[in-house]
Amino acid sequence: MSINLMIREITAEETYSIRQPVLRPGRPILECQFSGDQDEGTFHLSIFQNSNIIGVASFMKNSNPFFKNHTQYQLRGMAILAEFKNMGYGSLLLKEGEKKIDLVNKDAMLWFNARITAVDFYKKHGYECIGKPFEVPGVCEHIVMFKDHLN
Repeated sequence: MSINLMIREITAEETYSIRQPVLRPGRPILECQFSGDQDEGTFHLSIFQNSNIIGVASFMKNSNPFFKNHTQYQLRGMAILAEFKNMGYGSLLLKEGEKKIDLVNKDAMLWFNARITAVDFYKKHGYECIGKPFEVPGVCEHIVMFKDHLN
């Protein structure tokens, strides 16, 4: 059987079915709603395998005081179902998001609060850490990561 992959935009609500088991396992679905999900300038991407959503990522216009750039986007809710991890699907979603941001604003940067366990993945894509690790209550330890030039 051949694998048919597709990346497309979805609604914030459509991300919850992936965010919950990956990012908030055993927690109420309400915890999968993030501030900024519905804001203007936010877009949500999903990767489908044979028409089933297997991963999601949300990109929001949001500023972090660490950075002076005028246009900043924040990556939130990046999640790939466990059985599809380490297959390159997260990389595909991340690159597609970077491409979409770059089309809108060539000078934009992307930053996010990365789980410590995901730092190596993002470093392979050119992201750098800044600041000190911090605990997201009830979730895990994170650190801010960023990339100034997306393409």
